[in-house]
Amino acid sequence: MSDNYRSREERRRAMNDNKQTNKPQGNKKKEKKKGGIFRKIVAAVFILGIIGLIAGVGTFFALISDAPKVDDSVLKDSFSSKIYANDGKTVIKEVGGEKRTYVQYDEIPQTVKNAFIATEDVRFYKHHGIDFYRIGGAVVANFKEGFGSEGASTITQQVVKNSFLSPEKTVKRKVQEMWLSYQLERKYSKQQILEMYLNKIYFSTGEVYGIAKAAETFYGVTDLNDLTIDQAAMLAGLPKAPSTYNPYKNPENATKRRNTVLNLMAKNGFITQAEADKAKQVDVQANLVEQNEKTSKYDVFIDQVIEEVQEKTDANVSSSGLEIYTTLDVDAQDYVDQLMNNEIVTFPNDKFQAGLVVLNNETGAVEAIGGGRNRVAGGLNFATDIERQPGSTIKPVLDYGPAVEYLKWSTAEPIKDEPHQYSNGTQIRNYSRNYKGWVSAREALGRSLNIPALKAFQAVGADKAQEFGEGLGLELGESSGEKFAEAFSIGGFTKGVTPMELAGAYSAFANEGMFTKPYTVTKVKFSDGTELDLSPKPKRAMQDYTAFMVTDMMKSVVEAPYGTARAVRVPGLDIAGKTGTSNFSAKEKASFNIPEGGVKDVWFSGFTPKYTVSVWTGYEKNSDGYIYSENEKAMAKNIFKQVITHVSQGEEKGSFKQPDSVVKRAVEKVSSKDVKKPSGATPKDSITYEYFVRGTEPTKVSQVFVEKEKEKEEKEEKAKLTASFSEGSNAINVNWSGGDDETEFTVNMTSSDGVSQTLADKGSAGSTSIPSPTPGATYSFILSTNNAGSASASVKVPQTAEEEPEDDSESEPGDEEQNPDEGTRPEDENENDGEETDQPDSEGPQNPDQGQQPDQGETENSSEPPSQPGNNGNNGNGNNGTNGNGQGNNQQPPATPDQQTENE
Repeated sequence: MSDNYRSREERRRAMNDNKQTNKPQGNKKKEKKKGGIFRKIVAAVFILGIIGLIAGVGTFFALISDAPKVDDSVLKDSFSSKIYANDGKTVIKEVGGEKRTYVQYDEIPQTVKNAFIATEDVRFYKHHGIDFYRIGGAVVANFKEGFGSEGASTITQQVVKNSFLSPEKTVKRKVQEMWLSYQLERKYSKQQILEMYLNKIYFSTGEVYGIAKAAETFYGVTDLNDLTIDQAAMLAGLPKAPSTYNPYKNPENATKRRNTVLNLMAKNGFITQAEADKAKQVDVQANLVEQNEKTSKYDVFIDQVIEEVQEKTDANVSSSGLEIYTTLDVDAQDYVDQLMNNEIVTFPNDKFQAGLVVLNNETGAVEAIGGGRNRVAGGLNFATDIERQPGSTIKPVLDYGPAVEYLKWSTAEPIKDEPHQYSNGTQIRNYSRNYKGWVSAREALGRSLNIPALKAFQAVGADKAQEFGEGLGLELGESSGEKFAEAFSIGGFTKGVTPMELAGAYSAFANEGMFTKPYTVTKVKFSDGTELDLSPKPKRAMQDYTAFMVTDMMKSVVEAPYGTARAVRVPGLDIAGKTGTSNFSAKEKASFNIPEGGVKDVWFSGFTPKYTVSVWTGYEKNSDGYIYSENEKAMAKNIFKQVITHVSQGEEKGSFKQPDSVVKRAVEKVSSKDVKKPSGATPKDSITYEYFVRGTEPTKVSQVFVEKEKEKEEKEEKAKLTASFSEGSNAINVNWSGGDDETEFTVNMTSSDGVSQTLADKGSAGSTSIPSPTPGATYSFILSTNNAGSASASVKVPQTAEEEPEDDSESEPGDEEQNPDEGTRPEDENENDGEETDQPDSEGPQNPDQGQQPDQGETENSSEPPSQPGNNGNNGNGNNGTNGNGQGNNQQPPATPDQQTENE
């Protein structure tokens, strides 16, 4: 039996062996190989999963190991924050919870709760502190744009962040935030968490925290049940950007944000669409209460500090126990506050407003802010909130800066001031309705001529001009919500700029082309011991040659006889800058009864090597008034001069350093009647000094420019002065004439017996008589003009009727000796300073593609300075001129002391 069984078993095994033997060997190897690889993959994945899980769990617990505990007192109590001046020691204010009114959950109406839930966390009642649906969307955004570009914080997470953690956008902080949010949801109900949130949230400058205080501040409502749907929606929209959506400051933005909240409420079923549409019809400013709480010491600066901390960190300044280190210079801010309070300068009336910013050029730090006069807490800040047409102050930024940067124009670049149009054919004019002919870029900027500014803009092109301006921190084109067009070249903005923005742009010229966005906060220390550096990093906005050469052109605005801001000169200070004025439109003039000569905004933005001060003056509303008198028009320059003088006291004055990329050349000019000549010089070899980008400096005189100078000289008539004694009338008859329609004559008389008299002061051609002159005395007459040279004459009165006068001569303009390395700087600082207008007086845009045209008007006395020889051509590459070794100090085109500047 056993043998048979064994035989059958053996036979079966033998048959199986034969089958295995008959299989192809290759397939056997493949099956073994396939099965082995699969098992290895599965095993590897399993092992990696285990390792990853262990590592992930370990990392998670490591990240949350030092997370703070959920503390009831921290959740409900406020911990004040200390704000320090720039010395890091002086506490300028302690910001606490005194502006907060705590309300219980049951005291908050459902409409208010729904408005915030719809806006901030529509799935609030469905998640457990973390909304993974929103996280998914945020992950995609962060993957595309970088970590921290978009958050998915729930209301619970915001409570945790504002109570326990620093707002740094790091992985560790985010993990801790999620962990604590989960813990918070385990310990507290949704109702309690929402109550905490609505009592902690930040609404506005002036330390407005919590829904109860916000309702009272904006609407005078003390019972939240009295809030309407539109009011609740407006308040719910504020926390995202309290300054941007502030209905007092930015009603247009506030309206858009409120309507967005109403749409979200309707979309999520909290209200009907009909209710939302009805609420949208309410004017966002209709029920706002009047702000009347006066600011306390440093509040204007502190408001900006709080906004900056909120913007950069999302921290709750009033309750997070922060230590905030700022850039405020106590001495500078005290002086600015005194000035705004009428203690330094005298303002025309209580409604006349001013806004100014003091910047440190090297760091970009804001050292003082003049936010306005008679300002209320949390109200409009005229240094950081207003956006007004910049007028001619924009010309260095959008016209001449880009021309030097991209085309390598010299300061002597010849530009013809002549009838001209925008690219679409629309006419552009200077306010004076006349033209200067060929002028240098330096003179064009110094006189603030519109047509050369537009020509510079057109030569560079709108794209490059916009790129240059945006590199200096200005919002232009789509980023500002308006189309960038040629009208911008003369300040034709629809919205405009703020003094803070303009100061930031100008400071880059002073800082060798390096731009730092203005800031007020250097660092923040959080309650958990961490520190966050908030100082922005500088970036190169232009080449050093551009910064220096445009700065030197702006020095002519201050120093040259034709400059529009000679009144801001301060002995010992190297100052560059630019004036700007904007007019009312024809419609505004009619609506508000604005007289001819009344203007809307007057600016002066200027700088020394260390400080930039940007000043705006005007009225908040057209109905408040207009700038009319010469004193009012000079206020911006007066304020600048006072502030720059004060902040520069005790400081090393310094000077603008010429970089190696710039060369200075003495350029020979043919016919320059307004320039004093060196000793022994003739009218054909007077010298001026100009700057060129190295490698583009001239090698010979531009024959084109020489011919233009000759052509201009031939058309002009020299001033003439004659004086003679008339025996019949016993009088000296004096006559003066010459020049052109813009010539202004000043005639002074002195006599040998001590009599002096002004016969004419900036008048037109004319004549007069000196009756009964002293017999035997010699009378001398000196004629000076703004654009036709000077002349002199003398008469000796005879002792008897038979004696003839000694001299009856006419003198040609005299050449006085002057060192070509030194410019003429008249000592009289009471001269009228002004500039060409930044636009014509007609209503509407000069460029149909632009929404608004700057209606700017600045009258002029129109002195005729020397034209500058320089580049032959518009691309800056065909420089022609004399070859010289122009070294030494910057030489502005000199002029006779009796030249008169334009009247702004």
